[in-house]
Amino acid sequence: MASDGIHTVTDIPIDDATLEGELVVPPESTGLVVFAHGSGSSRHSPRNNAVAETLHERGLGTLLFDLLTEAEDRHRENRFDIPLLTDRLVATTEWVREQSATSTHSIGYFGASTGAAAALRGAARPET
Repeated sequence: MASDGIHTVTDIPIDDATLEGELVVPPESTGLVVFAHGSGSSRHSPRNNAVAETLHERGLGTLLFDLLTEAEDRHRENRFDIPLLTDRLVATTEWVREQSATSTHSIGYFGASTGAAAALRGAARPET
């Protein structure tokens, strides 16, 4: 990545939780893909990281983040709580829009499994 791009591990404050993520914004990018990981997956998923790298090569930014905290992920039922996952995705999208490096970027979602359900529901919300 060119030196004027952004690549940072970040904490995302969401209501009563802090979610961990990795934000990559290539130079001159105008779009950002927010990843919504499926049940049992995380921002460290080799498959999602490979997809993210391909997006970077094409000039798109990415945010890979965990929809649940480590403590929340220990409770299996949280992984299938689609309303909770959707709320987290939408709140994270609001956070992205508040960051100076991504405030003007077009935003899209990429999701698999339960993350896909959250992405579809989040995209259908009027505020996203």
